[in-house]
Amino acid sequence: MLLSRPIDSTTPSRAYAVLHEIARFGVKQAQACLFGIVMLTLMLVTRHVYPDWMPIHRYDFLFLAALAAQAILLARRMETLEEAKIIALYHVIGTVMELFKTSVGAWIYPEPGLFHIGSVPLFSGFMYSCVGSYLCRAWRLFDLKFTGHPSQTSLAILSVLIYCNFFAHHYLPDIRIALFALTAVLFLRTRIHFRVWQAVRSVPLLPGFVLIALFIWIAENIGTYSRVWLYPSQMDGWEPVSIAKMGSWFLLMIVSYTLVAMVNKPKA
Repeated sequence: MLLSRPIDSTTPSRAYAVLHEIARFGVKQAQACLFGIVMLTLMLVTRHVYPDWMPIHRYDFLFLAALAAQAILLARRMETLEEAKIIALYHVIGTVMELFKTSVGAWIYPEPGLFHIGSVPLFSGFMYSCVGSYLCRAWRLFDLKFTGHPSQTSLAILSVLIYCNFFAHHYLPDIRIALFALTAVLFLRTRIHFRVWQAVRSVPLLPGFVLIALFIWIAENIGTYSRVWLYPSQMDGWEPVSIAKMGSWFLLMIVSYTLVAMVNKPKA
């Protein structure tokens, strides 16, 4: 098999080694994204083929399926107990924000369900957990190390400011530009060192955060297309989510990263 074939002096060229490492990188990224892939797949499939005779609502099915997926990941040791605790905490953080955002009309959940708090179905917290799950699994799979990493205290302060701003900007001036600047200052010199196969690679961490935010924005478009939740502008027909939302996901991802870093303790 490609991913298990050893490389020795008789291997035709460096090109094979490059392709081999790219393939391993893709496989590891897919493993890290596994929970998110499962959730997005369920959203899309149930959008088109969820049968009327099912005894539970679609939202309740998604909630129970997410619980089952987490249980399977833990049982197969594809996720550690510490990672599950982070994911559960992020689920709570996400649900609290969902309760506020739906109350001010930022977005809505148009379908009924049994497992909910107020107007927020409980499965919605798992959509935030997908981000935490990815960060936890990627940290372990790629054996992440860092240089120039911010202190945990500074990250905690930044994350509290970010989280508070998601609520406060509805009533006070939005300080997200300052939050972007502060994030850039903290991570400007941070490099992430990771191992895909044999060699240790290194890249700046800040552009990596931007890429993650981009993929979350793409996933959000898939979620709204499946009508799991909708923005007011999408009520009369689906349209792409504004690219400006990518900035919101970037900031929220920093909160998730801080939670993961508090447990994993970034190593030099």
